[in-house]
Amino acid sequence: MADKKNYVPRLKKIYQEKVAPELKEEFGYSSAMQVPRLVKVVVSMGVGEAKENKKILDAAVEDLGHITGQKAVKTKARKSIATFKIRQGQEIGCRVTLRGAQMWEFLDRFMNVALPRVKDFRGVNPNAFDGHGNYAIGLTEQIIFPEIDFDKIEKIMGLNVAIVTTARSDKEAKSLLGRMGMPFRK
Repeated sequence: MADKKNYVPRLKKIYQEKVAPELKEEFGYSSAMQVPRLVKVVVSMGVGEAKENKKILDAAVEDLGHITGQKAVKTKARKSIATFKIRQGQEIGCRVTLRGAQMWEFLDRFMNVALPRVKDFRGVNPNAFDGHGNYAIGLTEQIIFPEIDFDKIEKIMGLNVAIVTTARSDKEAKSLLGRMGMPFRK
């Protein structure tokens, strides 16, 4: 088995050797610290049915744990919403924040293995940036990840993936993700 201290994820190696120098040249940065880089990836699931059935929330936490390789945290409602019969403090979702090697490994699997398994996949929306260089993707089913055993899932649920970068503009972030292999729709 490879030494953990010397291990560098494949996508991070590509970023360091190929993507960062290309971005520095493309945008004319004077310092390597100006080059946009990934900060974190947040994977979350909203489980509205958890108000009636706590078992579904536990299944969602377990699924997120399998997908990301890190234990998910249950999230609570910030305020009461009578229309949806939700009370403040009620557990209604879960999320995982990935950083470091786990973030790079997850992104690599997400872009190269999971996204191509989406039904009728033609690429991800190139306009889903938030104006500050961060990118968000919503998926309709968690079964696109090979870690999920289709026979053991409670219910097919959607999830959100938010990729946070240090890019100052959407153009820089799109160039960063595109060079790393994000399959943007043409």
